[in-house]
Amino acid sequence: MTRNRPVPGADWNGRPRRVSTAQQPDPRDRPARLAVGVVGAGRVGPALAASLQLAGHRPVAVSGVSDASRRRAGLLLPDVPLVPPAEVLRRADLVLLTVPDDALPGLVEGLAETGAVRPGQLLVHTSGRYGAKVLDPALRAGALPLALHPAMTFTGTPVDVQRLAGCSFGVTAPDGLRMAAEALVIEMGGEPEWIAEESRPLYHAALALGANHLVTLVAQSMELLRAAGVEAPDRMLGPLLGAALDNALRSGDAALTGPVARGDAGTVAAHVAQLREHAPQTVAGYLAMARATADRALAHGLLKPELAEDLLGVLAGNVHGAQSDPGGPGPRGAEGDAG
Repeated sequence: MTRNRPVPGADWNGRPRRVSTAQQPDPRDRPARLAVGVVGAGRVGPALAASLQLAGHRPVAVSGVSDASRRRAGLLLPDVPLVPPAEVLRRADLVLLTVPDDALPGLVEGLAETGAVRPGQLLVHTSGRYGAKVLDPALRAGALPLALHPAMTFTGTPVDVQRLAGCSFGVTAPDGLRMAAEALVIEMGGEPEWIAEESRPLYHAALALGANHLVTLVAQSMELLRAAGVEAPDRMLGPLLGAALDNALRSGDAALTGPVARGDAGTVAAHVAQLREHAPQTVAGYLAMARATADRALAHGLLKPELAEDLLGVLAGNVHGAQSDPGGPGPRGAEGDAG
């Protein structure tokens, strides 16, 4: 089975994406193949069901408890009835379990114990943390278990369906269901990446480190820029962060820049002093990221060892370890790049 998908543009390494030249069928010309149900109308489930609908499948039922969940279901899956979870499983051939990670094991056990799971039913969860084994109670009831985790952030709006084009999915499934898992991912516009069962927690931690913490860092940066008098911090950060992300994805640690990577201990000391005064809640995060950056810069030969001692002294709380005035140009004076 091919993984090619007609996605415009290029990947982060500048390579053209693979584009199929075959005529793509109009979903309206194909009969609906699977009845799709959603248990948990958070931000993910309705978007995936809407994407499967575009591929010719038929959403038939969705469950949601909160008012926000019901609104999302109405927006992305209009005219699809809201019913209890057991009823979703009764109506659907393919069930998307899109609930929080901590709720998933209990949900699966409960559905299996109450007899809601049917033999031959495709049961798909979207948790990054878990592989297919969390679905073992349903497997014993005859269900076909798949773990399909979209590596994407969701808003709960129709834009999510568009963002699935070219999105990687972390996929874990029994060998006999690999082709089915891959087909579903491709139909949703995604690219399957196979993750071993035992590697799922590490895989998920990596995504959380890169994406979830990025949101926190950007939000803190915007708050500090507003405090410094910048009227449009989003406009200021947009090009900078876009370039930094692109450079990092292309070049890895070679893209490191800024005062920590240069060894400008005086500048870093000034940063810490200002943060302690104006935003003390950000100091711990700044120091932790600066230490990690210094370690990587040292390991890759970007930070000179003779400059690292003063810098690490500042990061350890020894502000006087900087050789220059904290308000001055730093140990390297005017050398090196700015930023």
